[in-house]
Amino acid sequence: MKIRVIQGPNINLLGLRDPAMYGVMTMEQIHENMKLVCDQAGIEIEFFQSNYEGEIVDKIQECTQGVDGIIINPAAYTHTSIAIADALSSVHLPTVEVHISNIHAREDYRAKSMTAAAATGVIAGFGPMGYHIALLSMIQVFEQIKAARAAAEKK
Repeated sequence: MKIRVIQGPNINLLGLRDPAMYGVMTMEQIHENMKLVCDQAGIEIEFFQSNYEGEIVDKIQECTQGVDGIIINPAAYTHTSIAIADALSSVHLPTVEVHISNIHAREDYRAKSMTAAAATGVIAGFGPMGYHIALLSMIQVFEQIKAARAAAEKK
């Protein structure tokens, strides 16, 4: 199984950007922790970060070639990007949306996620640990898919 982690704008500034809101872990540290879990679980993982909406859409579309699931933090595009939501809906892959902060406890405009409806699930407000929760959730989704396929083969 292969997971692609897609990070939106300013996630590359984690560790520097408002540590009271986002914590002190860097994006690279979060990715390294995720890679350790995937190595233990026998899952391939790759990472992508962009500050540009079109690049994120392109990377989502590329997931149709050999990627089994997406973990995405669309960041500020969460609240504005119909294009990212449409891309997620179009690839038909299990997707977990992650937010470091609780977007529902922040400014009103941050409470609405344009992309959440295209996700299998959303994790928000657990800081960098949210990525670990997303990874565990994706592993569970993979197990459910595998069990469903095995059951279908028995019929």
